[in-house]
Amino acid sequence: MHIAITGGARGIGRATAEAAVAAGHKVSIADLDLELSQTAAEEIGGGTAGFAVDVRDAAAFEAFLAGAEETNGPLDAVVNNAGVAFLGAFAEEDPERTEHTVAVNLLGVMTGTRLALDRFLPRRRGHIVNLASSAGQIAPAYGATYAATKHAVVGFTRALRAEVRDAGIRTTIVMPGIIDTEMIGGFAKARATRTIPASAVGEAIVDALRTGKQELFVPRELGLVARLVAGLPPRASDGIKKLAGADGVMTNADMSARAAYEERADR
Repeated sequence: MHIAITGGARGIGRATAEAAVAAGHKVSIADLDLELSQTAAEEIGGGTAGFAVDVRDAAAFEAFLAGAEETNGPLDAVVNNAGVAFLGAFAEEDPERTEHTVAVNLLGVMTGTRLALDRFLPRRRGHIVNLASSAGQIAPAYGATYAATKHAVVGFTRALRAEVRDAGIRTTIVMPGIIDTEMIGGFAKARATRTIPASAVGEAIVDALRTGKQELFVPRELGLVARLVAGLPPRASDGIKKLAGADGVMTNADMSARAAYEERADR
């Protein structure tokens, strides 16, 4: 299997690439920084190829997938992983950050999905993996735009699943919780949430590529919390979030500890 992964030089993307290579798959990764992507590809090994891509740029995204196929053969799966997260009260959020988050987290996923389908539909096979987040279901305070994009990814991918299930195309939505990557820098501790290594998400994604699992939470217990929050009346739902400490994760974040990450994400 040949797998293309965006945001593949760091965090969950890199962990997915490492898990895929360990499982015997061919991998092509892309990140904003070509040098970083190529260095990561060399370190991952197994013939991994590194490319540059800005997922907001459809032409650049197409060039990545075309280059990946030229290097490692026809694609079997595309993992739309690239994403950014900015914290703070929505009323105080810079509109440029709002647009940037939507462009990367949602429109980038849509672009990657469309370009994957251009390849997969004629072949009547392929697997699209879209990274959402448990935040898209639980919706913590001080992460409104991030939660909105991830909630949209869930809805988009569920609708897509209904469109392509009879065309030989598989889809998977991945909803990670608090994952030990640069993105969670400064996050406050939630009572009902444990921090998970990125490798756990990577391994879960590779397993979903094997089994065809359509939706997965990492860790699994977050699925129960998310379903409770989504299925209960607002007052009860808010009570569950308060009990779990979900709203405090971003509200009480140490912003100084996030400064380097958010500065890089702005770029």
